Amino acid sequence: MRLGDTLAVTLFGESHGLVVGALVEGIPPGIKIDAESLADDLSRRRPGGHLASKRREDDECHILSGVNEGFTTGWPILLVIANKDARSSDYSFLPNHPRPGHADLPELVRSKGHSDLRGGGGNSARLTAGLVAAANLCRPIEENSDWQVEAHVHSIGDVVSAGIETLPSGIGEEWERTRCRDQEAAREMVALVEKMRSERDSIGSSVELRISGLPLGFGQPWYDGIEPALAKALMAIPAARAVEFGRGTKASQMRGSEHNDTWSNGDEGPKPKEIRADGALGGMATGGDLFVMVHFKPPSSISQSQNTLNLVSGEEEELIVLGRHDPVIAPRAVAVVESSARLVLSDLSIQGGWSIE
Repeated sequence: MRLGDTLAVTLFGESHGLVVGALVEGIPPGIKIDAESLADDLSRRRPGGHLASKRREDDECHILSGVNEGFTTGWPILLVIANKDARSSDYSFLPNHPRPGHADLPELVRSKGHSDLRGGGGNSARLTAGLVAAANLCRPIEENSDWQVEAHVHSIGDVVSAGIETLPSGIGEEWERTRCRDQEAAREMVALVEKMRSERDSIGSSVELRISGLPLGFGQPWYDGIEPALAKALMAIPAARAVEFGRGTKASQMRGSEHNDTWSNGDEGPKPKEIRADGALGGMATGGDLFVMVHFKPPSSISQSQNTLNLVSGEEEELIVLGRHDPVIAPRAVAVVESSARLVLSDLSIQGGWSIE
């Protein structure tokens, strides 16, 4: 539940508990808090959108410590977001009927039977509200650095967008509905998700992240490097199943003569020549853009009849999961992927000597 070293974020809460939130430690003093920006970031993640769960949460974030007169003090910051629209009666079948594809049973064993499993409990994506709120505090670090993070929906099912580097910034109705910058692909994505919803099913998806402006040599070697740190953060997002860097799994099918990137001399110094060259080598930035793909499984809660184990009788029984669930994850995960990357890079920046001055 804790991410980061110098700048550390600890998530807390449960999906159907009173609150979710985050404790943020290591934020330097003097950083301005932008309430409007915080509300905007949370609005891009919260449920209730066209392709999301119909659970309605306003996600108003209360800052209870570490801020004075609109600026951070350097002390730990406590962020609290109330759960206002939980419908716990939809989970009356728990804990005796663990849901297929969920962490109900492993969590039940881990806690020796004492976990709150409603809506996924502490394993729920509801906790990413605190993650997004914490990352918003780091926006001034990003804005006063050379690097920038941006993400969009790359695929839903077999509908695949063009690469993020070829697309304009997201605008318009299709962007608001899907968080995909490719308008043609976005329209096909909406139709596919509606089809899944009508069939009471769900669909897998992916989010593409681009990190630009990382200066040559930024980062750390080995286990504390850019890619390992990002991989840890991104794979912790609920339902993430794979993270690819650069050319990803295709690299395992390439020759060295194909994959090796040529160094060139740019206006700001040496950098890889190719557009999709490796953005990090040995855990440190190459000066080129770093491309990351995060793959998400189909949401496990579907309203089709499924079989599960009755923990009391020891027999398999039919289970129909009620409640309000996302038919696809990527549109809401865009904000979470960006936030995870922003937290990791802010932590590495502070370790490298960044300050508000």
